[in-house]
Amino acid sequence: MDQQLFDAATQNFNLPHDVVQLPTGGVFYKSKKKSVKVGYLTAADENLIVGALNNNKEGVVMTLLRNKVYEHDLRPEELMDADIQAILIFLRNTSFGSEYTLNLTDPQTKKMFPTTISLDELNLKKCQHKPDENGLFTTTLPRSGSVVKLKPLTFHDELELDKLSEQYPAGRIAPKVTWRLNKQIQEIDGSDDRGYISQFIETMPISDSKYLRKFLDDNTPGLDLNRTTNAPSGEKVSFDITFGVEFFRPFF
Repeated sequence: MDQQLFDAATQNFNLPHDVVQLPTGGVFYKSKKKSVKVGYLTAADENLIVGALNNNKEGVVMTLLRNKVYEHDLRPEELMDADIQAILIFLRNTSFGSEYTLNLTDPQTKKMFPTTISLDELNLKKCQHKPDENGLFTTTLPRSGSVVKLKPLTFHDELELDKLSEQYPAGRIAPKVTWRLNKQIQEIDGSDDRGYISQFIETMPISDSKYLRKFLDDNTPGLDLNRTTNAPSGEKVSFDITFGVEFFRPFF
C-alpha cells in the first residue's frame, strides 16, 4: 500500500466499523489476525461503485477493500480469497441486506430465470487437512512419492501471476502452471532451495500437479459458494457465487 492510501486508511480508523471474522482464521498471515475491523459503505463508496459499474472496472473491489479494512498490519493484497469474500459479504449485507438475486440459464429452455439466495446462509467448507503454525500444508505426491510443503496464494500472488502473463511475449504460451506451483511450493523433501524446487517442478508428473491443485482446493479454508436450484423446467442447476463488481450491480 502506498503512503497516500495508508494515510487515508489510517484517518478512517475512527469511523464507524465492525469486526469481521476471517474464514481462514488468520493462520496464513504473519499477524495471525483471526478478525479485521471493517468500515461500512458510505455515499462516497456508492459513487465509486456506480462509476465502476458504468465503466465495467473490476478493480473497484480492491479499492473498496483498501478503503474499508482498518488494519495497520494486514494489507488487503495479503488476504486469501475466502477472507476477501467474507469482507465483501459484510459490506453488502450491512448496506443492502443479505438477499442476493442471480440470473441463471435454464439448461432445457435456454431462457434466463432469477433465483434468490441468502448470503447469511453461507457456511465454511469442511477441510480434512490443516496447515501448520507457519500456514503450510504437508502432503505426499502420489506419483513421485516426494513430501511437499505448500501454501495457498494470496490476492497479491494472483495479481503477480496476471502481470507475468500480460508481459509474456505474444505468440508464446505462458508457463502459468509452473509459475503457480513455484509460488505455492515452499519445500520438497526437506529442501527449500528455490533452484531445486524449480527444477523439480519442471519435471513433475501431471498427475502430481493435478493432485496438488485439488489438495489446495479441498483444504484451503473458505466459504462453500456452490449452490443448486430448480429451473422453471424442473431441471437442477448448479452455480457458484462470484464476487466481482457484479456483486453490487442489483442495487444500482
